[in-house]
Amino acid sequence: MDLELKCNRLTCRKSLIDKAVVTTCSHIFCPECANELFNAARLCPACETSLTEPDDVVICSLQPTNDYKTSVLSGLSPSTILEICSRSISFWQYQIHQENSFQQAVIRNLNDKTAQLQKQLDNVVREANSEISLLSKKKDELERD
Repeated sequence: MDLELKCNRLTCRKSLIDKAVVTTCSHIFCPECANELFNAARLCPACETSLTEPDDVVICSLQPTNDYKTSVLSGLSPSTILEICSRSISFWQYQIHQENSFQQAVIRNLNDKTAQLQKQLDNVVREANSEISLLSKKKDELERD
């Protein structure tokens, strides 16, 4: 099952398909947001970590070519490759956790709005039933007269 990465900027949340900007603090942004956010300051907009080193913010291809996949880790020791893999898996775990937390917040917000709307609906129904009852009584009185 392939999971989809999303821009970590809460006002964007765009699905990331081709290219993205990744930070060493495990956040990821679409190139448009990154251009806007990182031109102003070298702080992560998600967690405010200082990103002063050149490799703290990098553009990466989310659809690397086979040649890139073949060459990128060539020459590295197995322990370094395993460390890189471990960090990559940790990044994905963090992103999944963040997405889960975001979705839970959305659900809580929707549940709160639903509860408010239900209260409003109950009030409208109660008022309508009162009005119907009042009008029914008036109708009965008029029929008696």
